[in-house]
Amino acid sequence: MISPLTIQNILDTSRIEEVVGDFVSLKKRGSSMIGLCPFHNEKTPSFHVSPAKGIFKCFGCGKAGNSLKFIMEHEHFTYPEAIRFLANKYKIEIEEKEVSPEEKIVIDERESLYVLNQFAANYFMKILHETEEGKAVGISYFKEREFTTETIKKFQLGFSLEKWDDLTLEAQKQGYKVEYLEKTGLSISKDSRHYDRFRSRVMFPIHSLSGRVLGFGGRILGSEKTAAKYVNSPESEIYHKGSTLYGIHFSRNSIVSKDECFLVEGYTDVISLHQAGFENVVASSGTALTAEQIKQIKRFTSNITILYDGDEAGIKASFRGIDMFLEQGMNVKIVLFPDGEDPDSYVRKHRQIEVKEFLAVNAVNFILFKTRILLNEAKNDPIKRTLLIKEIVNSIALMPDAISRNVYVKECSSLMNIAEQSLMNELNKLLRRNFDKKTTEKSSEAAGEMPELSIEQESQISLDVFDSESQERNLIRLLLIYGNIEIEDDKERKKAIEVADPEQEGESGNAKEKEKLEVGKFIIGEIVHDEISFSNPVYQKMFNLFNTGLSEGIIPDDQHFINYPAEDVAIVAIDLIHSPYTLSNWENKKIYVKLERDVLATEVTESVLAFKLKKIERTISDATNELKSNPPESELDKILQKIRILNGARNQIAERLGRTVLR
Repeated sequence: MISPLTIQNILDTSRIEEVVGDFVSLKKRGSSMIGLCPFHNEKTPSFHVSPAKGIFKCFGCGKAGNSLKFIMEHEHFTYPEAIRFLANKYKIEIEEKEVSPEEKIVIDERESLYVLNQFAANYFMKILHETEEGKAVGISYFKEREFTTETIKKFQLGFSLEKWDDLTLEAQKQGYKVEYLEKTGLSISKDSRHYDRFRSRVMFPIHSLSGRVLGFGGRILGSEKTAAKYVNSPESEIYHKGSTLYGIHFSRNSIVSKDECFLVEGYTDVISLHQAGFENVVASSGTALTAEQIKQIKRFTSNITILYDGDEAGIKASFRGIDMFLEQGMNVKIVLFPDGEDPDSYVRKHRQIEVKEFLAVNAVNFILFKTRILLNEAKNDPIKRTLLIKEIVNSIALMPDAISRNVYVKECSSLMNIAEQSLMNELNKLLRRNFDKKTTEKSSEAAGEMPELSIEQESQISLDVFDSESQERNLIRLLLIYGNIEIEDDKERKKAIEVADPEQEGESGNAKEKEKLEVGKFIIGEIVHDEISFSNPVYQKMFNLFNTGLSEGIIPDDQHFINYPAEDVAIVAIDLIHSPYTLSNWENKKIYVKLERDVLATEVTESVLAFKLKKIERTISDATNELKSNPPESELDKILQKIRILNGARNQIAERLGRTVLR
């Protein structure tokens, strides 16, 4: 594993403006640099880079992070790949650290499976190119498919001999363990013997996004009726069919540059299209589409075009999978090839320009395509037409964008000869039902089974007057920006301490012993002293990191959070410390604007007080509700005493903040 020291060295050395500047044209604006965001289409720059803070943030699409995060997002690299990319850019030698015995076992096993699969891929290629059987059967098949030698090598295509245990014996001979052969699915154990899973088949290695071999697909070329046409590697620790797309390693850059992905069914479709110049193509490898596969495509583009042969029954069966694309907010088009043709056969019979024209002319939006297919089936049957309307509206309701929904309601109304308002009414009913369902599910997750709420009750709950989210956010912001700055106005701090705990009035005398205190120490001390917690889990996590740092004698700075491994923490930190606005130099016009730093003591003190006030009001509300529940007489006095003390503290804080208490 790469040592934390090396990672920190890479982060410290890399300059955000240099890393981003390799991919984005940046112009200086104030203390920041701006440019057109590389993650979404825009005409006006909303992408900001802060060299001083070492971060980037797009105020259009919301992408944000440090140099490492930018490379991961832009190049679609994993964390280790991005680290190595930056290390190479800045000529930093990577130092690997020793891992624990437990970690080593896990890493070694996964790595062993990867290494074994690569060995198998190399062996199958060797069989294809260097044996008589491989040349006579395998090469002949690929040549019939018109695959060039370059294409065969690029996709690492191979061949497996007809022998029962050829690969198994060769792998053992090279020192690979039988248990790993079984775990990858390359070998099958039966009656204390081991046999090859793939025999007398042309082999298609299945690669990960980064190009590692995860598994294999093998196609039989004989005429055995009992043998499956295709055999695939089984699920393993490194191969999960539901989250793997064939060809993604070879197509990801093209998908990004063309902002479109073609989705086909089989291995040969991918290879033929790729060879014909349509490199932005992947296959689901014959499996039903999964949410993981769709999300993987969406990492590169929101535009998907699905290429089908003429099998209408197969298309209808895939409608549910395509609906999942709509749920992700993707733009889905369908291209239907002529009867008897599939993507592989069509591109081999036509020139590139003809294929390009065919795809452009025949690409139909999925909603309209689905409507035409079902209309053709329903014809004049009123029951089928009713079901058709519900089916189409179900798909439209999945689209997260309201404008898109309205456009397709209008289009479908015209196609189906149904009043637009009727479709809209049905759509609104369905949207409301889906909303209620999601609300109920979220409520159940948060607090077990809960009764169904009316619209009025939902509105009341959403307006929580005791919500402390904004106060928590502001305190974390102050800690990030001013954590190590000293507060100079001791009187403000003293007053804050006096109202911190109304039951311990004599405690404020300690304030006189020290005239200055760092912002971080003050905020953390006040919150820890009163044992207050944050409602927002990310803010609580960040506060805990500040508190841990303080206990070790150092208040973490903003870079600690910007470069923090947990993405939720890093994103919040960047969001809080970076603004798209900069204050003009009004002093040139003899206009003096008071900055936050000029009134920092007051700002920090009042922010702590505002947070405490929200928490006290919440506690008073809870205690009042407890009174309404008819508690035992023995508890009644305690609750009343608690409310009296809390009311006193609330009034003191409200007076200090200049607020009027209405409740």
